[in-house]
Parts: sequence; C-alpha cells; structure tokens
Amino acid sequence: MKSTLSILILLSVATLAHGASLAGSRPNIILVMTDDQGMGDLSCLGNPVLKTPNLDRFYEESTRFTEFHVSPTCAPTRAALLSGRHEFKNGVTHTIKEREIMALSTTTIADVLSGDGYGTGIFGKWHLGDEDAHQPYNRGFTETFIHGAGGIGQAYPGSCADFPPNRENRYFDNVILHNDTIVQTQGFCTDVFFTAALGWIKRMDESDTPFFAFITPNAPHGPMIAPESYTKRFTELGYDKNTAGRYGMIENIDNNFGRLMDKLDEWELWEDTLVIFMTDNGQAGRGATLNGKRVSLFTAGFKTGKGSPFEGGTHVPAFWRWKGKLGEGVDIGALAAHIDLFRTFASLSGAPIPDGIQDLDGRDLLPLLEDPKAEWSDRHLFTHKGRWEKGVDPETFKFTECAVRTQRWRFVNNELLYDISNDPYEKVDVADRYPEVVARLRRVYDAWWEETKPLMVNEDRPYTEERPQWVRYETQKAERGIPDWVEPAF
Repeated sequence: MKSTLSILILLSVATLAHGASLAGSRPNIILVMTDDQGMGDLSCLGNPVLKTPNLDRFYEESTRFTEFHVSPTCAPTRAALLSGRHEFKNGVTHTIKEREIMALSTTTIADVLSGDGYGTGIFGKWHLGDEDAHQPYNRGFTETFIHGAGGIGQAYPGSCADFPPNRENRYFDNVILHNDTIVQTQGFCTDVFFTAALGWIKRMDESDTPFFAFITPNAPHGPMIAPESYTKRFTELGYDKNTAGRYGMIENIDNNFGRLMDKLDEWELWEDTLVIFMTDNGQAGRGATLNGKRVSLFTAGFKTGKGSPFEGGTHVPAFWRWKGKLGEGVDIGALAAHIDLFRTFASLSGAPIPDGIQDLDGRDLLPLLEDPKAEWSDRHLFTHKGRWEKGVDPETFKFTECAVRTQRWRFVNNELLYDISNDPYEKVDVADRYPEVVARLRRVYDAWWEETKPLMVNEDRPYTEERPQWVRYETQKAERGIPDWVEPAF
C-alpha cells in the first residue's frame, strides 16, 4: 500500500500535469456570444416557456461560471472582451454617436492569436467601428463575415450604419461583408452566420490550423423577427407578436447551436476544442402580452436587465466545455468577467502577449478551469452604462448608472449597497449598515474613474460625414456588382 506521502506526491504531479496540459495546449476556441439574451432566456436556467434542449444539454456537459459579468450594453462588452480591459479605456462609451468605435491603439486578442498561427474568424455582429481601419480584418481577424452598425438594417448619425438594402429586408436575405467583398445571402440571418462559421471551421480543421471562431449573431436583439416556424408556437400560446419573435429567435439560436454540436461530433473536434456560450449583456425582453393581458416574463430572479448597473444588467450565462479537460456539470462561483478572456485565451494558446500594448484589467481563468476550488483573490469589477449625450462632459455622469462589484458586494450609483452573497437579487439596501464598505468602494471607484477618464478618446470625435458601409456598398455595386454568397459545403 502506498504511503500517504506517496499518494499526495502522485496527486500533486497529476495536478501539475493537468495544469500544463491546459496552458500552451493550443486548443481550438469557439466563442458563441448572443445579443441581448439574458439569464432568464434559457430553459436550463428556469424559463418555463422556452425550449432550448441543445443549450440545456451543453449546460449539463459544461463547467459553468455562475458569477460571470459583462458590460450593460453590446458594443462595450465587445470592446472589453477583445481588449482585456474596461470598454471606456478603449474609447467605447456608447453604442452609437462615434463612441462605439474601438481605439486603434488597442491590441485585440485576435491580433495576439493570429500572430501566433491561429485562424481567427468573426461571424455576425462586430459593432466596434464601420470605417475600414476599424473593421475586423484590420483588428486581427483573418476571416470576416459581418453586418454593419450595431444591428442589421440600423442607421444612425455618423458612421454607424449597416448596408442600405438591409434597412428594408431585416434579418432575411441580407447583404453581408465577407472579407473584402459585400455578398448577397439567402435565408434567416442566424442560420447564415452559423453556416458561414461552420464552413470556415471545417476549412481550418482540414488544414490543421488551430482556430478562434467568434460567432456573434445579432439575435435576439430587436426588432424581434424570426421565421414563422419558430414564432408559431408562441403565437398559438397567445403571446404578442414581439414576444413570439424574440422567443422564436432564441429557439432558432438553440437549433443552430445544436447544428454546431452535431458537427463537432461528426468532425471529432470536441477533445481539441474549447466551446463557450455566453451573452453580451443582461436580458432585454422582460414584459409581454399574453392572451390580451400584460405579464412579466421569466428573468431568473433579476429585477433589471440590459442597460442597468444592477445585477440583471451584467450577470450572464457562461458555459465552457472542453471534453476530457474540463469537468462536466461543474460550477465555479469565483467572480469572473469578459475582460478575463484575453489573458485566458493567450495562456491556452501559448501566444505571448506583446510588450507595450494596453494595460490589461483581466485575469487568467486557467487556475479556476483546472481547479474550480482554486484560491481566487477578491477583485473590483466596474460597470458604467455610459450613453451620455454627445459633447457632454463625462464628469457630469460619473455617478449615473454605475456600479462596483466584488465577490460579496455590489455598490450602485454611489449610494446603494447590496450584499450579493446573501441577497443575489438586490432586495435590501444595506448601505447604512456597512458605512465602511461604502467608503472603501467610493474610494476605489474614484480612483478608477480618474485613471479611466483620460482614455475616453472618442468623446470629442466629430461625426463622419459619409456612412462608410453605404459608400462601400454603392461603390462595389457600381464597379462589380453584389455577388451571391456561395454557402460552404460541409
């Protein structure tokens, strides 16, 4: 019989070997991030109306971060995720008005991975600048398949505007930018984005190229439109058209996620691939009309959703599966965030983080992935909705729609304090009970604001006179036409 010491040594060696197999192991990475889908929008998290069997199965097979946070709206989350630091430090303080444009001084995780031999593809929503210099193919992505602006068919003052035909034909048969060419697609947008991603993944696999696939459907962002085959069940239940469209979009996402899982089975890629499902902010749809009566939709207990500095604005699903490497049905309760993906992906790939890039706010999640009970020191996550009017001094909005989150506390709008460990749905303000915590978090927030404010580089950025995607579309149409997109065979 082995001695206790021998067993401990063997366990330690096994743990180290497991850790080494993650760091620098160069897995493929597939990150699926949906738009405006919240904790209440999955049947595995308690929604009694939606049917999401594929994501439910993925949830059961995954390691889940149960305290995972993002920004309260979409462009900010994308900037923070790709840069490894708070979105304001990349100049992204809004979703429009030239303040959705990620600073060119920012190095993205796609830059890091593509510089180390990875194929890097984005499929769906970009929303970090429509001018050429800011497009994904100039920000580290080797494959680009996106719509413009923040949503299909959207157009706002300045440069944030999708291609003109998409204004009339929302979500079906859209024109899409495929690398350097605008193409005409056929079918529902989410189906098209997943098809493009799957075809590219197959090409990367056949060429033995490790890859990072960033699949970013615009669904279930408004307007709420889905194929009739997906909305029919909800209209028959008595839901209004808007809710039927939104829930139909979510069930369509689930179907496409199932297609992805089936192909990873067929191509035997699970053991070489880390797959992550998350969303870009809290739940957008919270109310509905059911058989003529106004009702509240399931929100997983949260009192707010998208755009809020409270828990419901930033607390999102985060399911990670890597067959044979991560535990199945395992929960990690440590406080984690989108800003952590930069260091984590770099660590997994073994790609060196270049000297001289932006300071990173995020951490490496590998210790938690290797040991969900690993020691994890407390931290401060900062939330600010932004979105003040163009030309306004940000200082005026310093304490408007903001929060500081630690493992235990959430301090909101410089006055409200919630003990999340005992009150996860923020029912009781305990600021009067813990004045020392309030004072400490105020100091922390003040220091963060002073550090961050000089990096808000787009505040005085003038509106672009011409909408770049409109110009691009009209120029290509005149010179060479808009070719049909050829769906990949796989």
